[in-house]
Amino acid sequence: MEKFLALVSRIKYEISELQIVVKRVHKAWNLFKESGDPIYIDSVALNLHNFYSGVERIFELVAEDIDDLKPKSSQWHKDLLKQMSLEIPNVRPAVISLELREVLDEYRAFRHLVRNVYSYQLNTDKMRNLIENLDKVYYKLVEELDVFCKFLEG
Repeated sequence: MEKFLALVSRIKYEISELQIVVKRVHKAWNLFKESGDPIYIDSVALNLHNFYSGVERIFELVAEDIDDLKPKSSQWHKDLLKQMSLEIPNVRPAVISLELREVLDEYRAFRHLVRNVYSYQLNTDKMRNLIENLDKVYYKLVEELDVFCKFLEG
């Protein structure tokens, strides 16, 4: 499957970018906890937003380059996430597991929230769960994408 080597490279690039974003989330969260200054919540929220946006960018690449179908409905973000958890017979295996899809949906929903409220209105208690699980989610994503990339490399 040599034709997918460019896609594999792009996926791996996005994974490396996500790692930087994860570190930035933790750095800003720790600064918030140390100082109590809510201005750091803006950085946490933006980077959590960026985390899911980066994940979604990978999924868009797969949808466009392999599935040849990117959802277009009003809820296309959610549809795309679901599409990545489904096997497409004779085309590709599921990109991510159902379990990971459910967890990533929480990050998708948070990104939607960030886009639609003022940052000072964000609830840090609700953010805490996303932050505390971020490393585990990131490494699970990397693991599952690595399996998918191996499939693409044939």
